[in-house]
Amino acid sequence: MISESGGQIGIFPVHEAMRMAQDLELDLVEVAPEARPPVCRILDFGKYKYEQKKKTRGVKKGHPTRLKELRLHPKTEQHDLDVKCTQARNFLAEGDKVQFTVIFRGRELARQDLGTALLAKIAEMLHDAAKVERTPLMEGKRMHMIVARK
Repeated sequence: MISESGGQIGIFPVHEAMRMAQDLELDLVEVAPEARPPVCRILDFGKYKYEQKKKTRGVKKGHPTRLKELRLHPKTEQHDLDVKCTQARNFLAEGDKVQFTVIFRGRELARQDLGTALLAKIAEMLHDAAKVERTPLMEGKRMHMIVARK
């Protein structure tokens, strides 16, 4: 049997252990039923359940996953791509997903292959930090690709 402070008391019959717990106005809880002899602990069971619930609730809380958007054009230069990839790495490190959007204007719509190549280049630049969650997809005048942290 283990006391409320965590120290080992000794081996007692069940009725005597129950009496000791009642004298302290606490509960007798079996913590290791497979052990020989079974291990019991004197504790406030309501407080124990509350602390366990609080621990699991604390684990769930964290940074919510958001979708961040970075916009590009088919003729975006290398330095600008590097800046966008650095921003994307920061967003991914915070636990967010990143949507790259290539916006086509006017005659650029005839060259959708430039947008696909640009998004493939970005995926290659981020291959160590991210995985492509949604491959490039054309919607109207925009082409989208979503990446998430590995």
